[in-house]
Amino acid sequence: MAKYVYAILLSMMFSMNVYSADEKAVENFAYYGFEPDIVTNYISNRKKLGFVKISVELMVKDPDHLLLIEHHDPLLRAAIVEVLGNQAEDKVKSLTGREDIRRECYETVNRLLEEETGQQIVVNLLFTKYLYD
Repeated sequence: MAKYVYAILLSMMFSMNVYSADEKAVENFAYYGFEPDIVTNYISNRKKLGFVKISVELMVKDPDHLLLIEHHDPLLRAAIVEVLGNQAEDKVKSLTGREDIRRECYETVNRLLEEETGQQIVVNLLFTKYLYD
């Protein structure tokens, strides 16, 4: 008898979790990738010129916003190149510096899109490839 009660309680617990998951609003995120990869120089301490090559993906709230992102691609690409070009070599090559650069790119992209469209479209900015020399 105790096994049946346990089984019923267990099944009720799982059904509650499924029900509560269904109640949550489903977000339809979409991603926009800059093609080709972004390549630019950074401020180097050496005689040799330093460069960074990154792949950037923008996570947007709604798939309908992809057209807006595509329309403003040149503006956003130029802003990311400018952010990267103003970085010191130490910052480009460190993990914490890379995160700071990513965050600065995210804030710059969102600020520009808000100026152009009147709304913050980008939820997150991801570096899917990050190479430097």
